[in-house]
Amino acid sequence: MPGGESARPDSARPIGGQDDAKTSPPPIMGADNDNDRDGSAREVGSDDKSTRAAGETEEAGEEQGLTEEEQKVVRELEARDREVRAHEAAHMRAGGDLVRGSASFSYQRGPDGQQYAVGGEVSIDTSAGSTPAETIAKAQRIRAAALAPAEPSSTDMQVAAEASRMAAQARAEQAAASREKGDDNPYQPRVRAERGALIDQYA
Repeated sequence: MPGGESARPDSARPIGGQDDAKTSPPPIMGADNDNDRDGSAREVGSDDKSTRAAGETEEAGEEQGLTEEEQKVVRELEARDREVRAHEAAHMRAGGDLVRGSASFSYQRGPDGQQYAVGGEVSIDTSAGSTPAETIAKAQRIRAAALAPAEPSSTDMQVAAEASRMAAQARAEQAAASREKGDDNPYQPRVRAERGALIDQYA
């Protein structure tokens, strides 16, 4: 997901993307790059499953006349594809109705001729709500969607930080409106504005 964008009202921001793709040669993608893990618990016997999967890949590679090095690249691309899809799926689940459209992916062709997802992004609505209270609630959902993957990317972190700033601004507007109405109570604890988050990125 492209980095360096600033949040705008009535806008949609892409979340997801990746750095340091683990495949060789490095993929060319429209989203930022960075590594991600799906964070799911491993099943008992998963090592055996991975070993069997690797063995099946090697057998298939041999049938296709791939070298040992090419088979290794295929295995790395397969793993990358799973990570990318799991990362974007986490954004989609957490974003709910804030997500615009489906996840988009960038692909790399492997030595076996197959296309593997090596990058991706999900576009999410980052516009303000119609009231400060609605904006605060929406900002919390945006932040949760951005940070949903086990290892948020740099762009994910940027979007989360922007959501925190949006919530802080809405709280300030709430406080100002309260003072204008004469409802400001000096003995009422004030809500502290959220601080911005840090940054990274993946597919």
